[in-house]
Amino acid sequence: MNKFTRTLVLLSPVVALLGCGERSVSYSADVRPFLDKYCMRCHGEGGEGSEESGLRMDDYKRLMKGTVHGPVVKPGDSFTSALVMLVEGRADPSLRMPHDGEKMPTQDEIDLVKAWIDQGAKDN
Repeated sequence: MNKFTRTLVLLSPVVALLGCGERSVSYSADVRPFLDKYCMRCHGEGGEGSEESGLRMDDYKRLMKGTVHGPVVKPGDSFTSALVMLVEGRADPSLRMPHDGEKMPTQDEIDLVKAWIDQGAKDN
């Protein structure tokens, strides 16, 4: 077995595992529609939530800036990201977002946001 063939044999399990991972989540295709659907009425320009907390979600840069109290997204760590804690109601049930409760995100939608954060919360 030559050196090239031996390298291919050794790397094939790694390549197979990489192909089986979860799909890449996109800010523009997956997360932005979530924000538009559940967050922008309060955290868009002139929204009550943006006035109170300083959190604007109009674009990636503003989302990543966070609130007057700090970031709401911790790239690579969805569990302690305030955004996830608030939409899941883990911070305090009275603070669960969105406040109006008319349209609440499904767990699948929340899981997509969590995956994006865990994948580094990229502007993609």
